[in-house]
Amino acid sequence: MTTPRGAAFFDLDRTLMSGSSGAQFGRAAFRSGMVSRRQMTRWGIGHLRFQIRGATDRDTDELVEQIRELLTGVPERALKRMIPDLLAGILPRIYPQMLEEVRAHQDAGRPAFIVSAAGHGVVELLANVLDMEGGIGSRYEVDPSGNYTGAIVDGLNYGELKIGPMRRFAAEHDLDLDASWAYSDSVSDLPMLELVGNPVAVNPDAELARIARERGWRTMSFEKLGQRIAIAGTVLLAAAIGGSGSWIARRRRGLRAR
Repeated sequence: MTTPRGAAFFDLDRTLMSGSSGAQFGRAAFRSGMVSRRQMTRWGIGHLRFQIRGATDRDTDELVEQIRELLTGVPERALKRMIPDLLAGILPRIYPQMLEEVRAHQDAGRPAFIVSAAGHGVVELLANVLDMEGGIGSRYEVDPSGNYTGAIVDGLNYGELKIGPMRRFAAEHDLDLDASWAYSDSVSDLPMLELVGNPVAVNPDAELARIARERGWRTMSFEKLGQRIAIAGTVLLAAAIGGSGSWIARRRRGLRAR
């Protein structure tokens, strides 16, 4: 009799990494000139809120609208050119404890995958860099000219919408979800955690922590230091953006005075 082949599925934000990959995307987009200082400041505040209490459905709806506004008409190549800067922000925030989990599953013969609302291309590339077996992310529609339309194919890969892609992915890779593990920090990922036989709450929000206790799920908690670092980084980023804006304004005034 063949033993069922399980896998390990890892949420990204506040699970595999400290903080939000969206904040790092915003940073890279600002540095590339794609977004304004005002937009970046708004994202910074949203990231700080996310660090303190996690994401809500309202936050996610706002994110979808921001993605639509930001990406409509933008060449796909423009985002691809941002990826090195984006990864430079994400990789130092990967939790060593979670990499140990990834390696333990791989050594036991279980492939490891990232499941995130972040863009599919970024998720797959990050998985490759971390020597994981693959990833499932949100897919942004591209028109025949190679420009983003602002639409998200099949919706943002968040909450209940993670379930369909995970089931298809498991079927395509001959994976047994009952013999699999899933890791997440947020109650919004409860459907993802309930889909597998071995759910794990990582740095859980209050509601997920309560559910994990009631159901006897394993819990991993090591977010406090990471949270302080991420919040400090957000404040420093806002200061740097403000400082760079002031420098640009002074520079422009100087040029006009000549």
